[in-house]
Amino acid sequence: MKLNSMIRFLFFTGLMGSLLLACSEPKPPKKKPLTTKQVKDVSMAMNEWDRTRQNDEINQYIKNRGWEMQMTGSGLRWMLLKKGTGAQAKSGNQVLVRYKITLMDGTVCYTSEKDGPKSFLVSQDDVESGLHEAIQLMHQGDQMRFILPSHLAHGLMGDEDKIPPRASVIYEIELLELK
Repeated sequence: MKLNSMIRFLFFTGLMGSLLLACSEPKPPKKKPLTTKQVKDVSMAMNEWDRTRQNDEINQYIKNRGWEMQMTGSGLRWMLLKKGTGAQAKSGNQVLVRYKITLMDGTVCYTSEKDGPKSFLVSQDDVESGLHEAIQLMHQGDQMRFILPSHLAHGLMGDEDKIPPRASVIYEIELLELK
């Protein structure tokens, strides 16, 4: 009898210990921090995904409107609306433009009708990089339409006013003066 009691006790104790171990939560493995290269790779992949998404969105927008637009290597889209007769803008020129800036959903953000024409030095003043590129495609008197993907416009932050983060913008510009 003593042996049977002892076997039952050991069996019961072993069974209870096994159950307690099985019911306890395992400790999660410790995660190693990402290396600088891994962070860079993930960031680059996310940027590429976002550029592809925006490119597809812009192409669909253009197609839906039946526009014939050219594209530069940077992703800037453009089309001539009215041909001017003056000289072509280049880096360092002071330009005066009439403009209308909208989002792809049709929201009007800024216009020269409300804010007056804008003057800036091409490739030097603090305006969107895509605008510097766009202006250099124009001759004095030209009227053109441009679509700037967010990386050429206001990027990840937007303009903290009317243009949201990661928004492509549409510019309609007339190059009034060139000096």
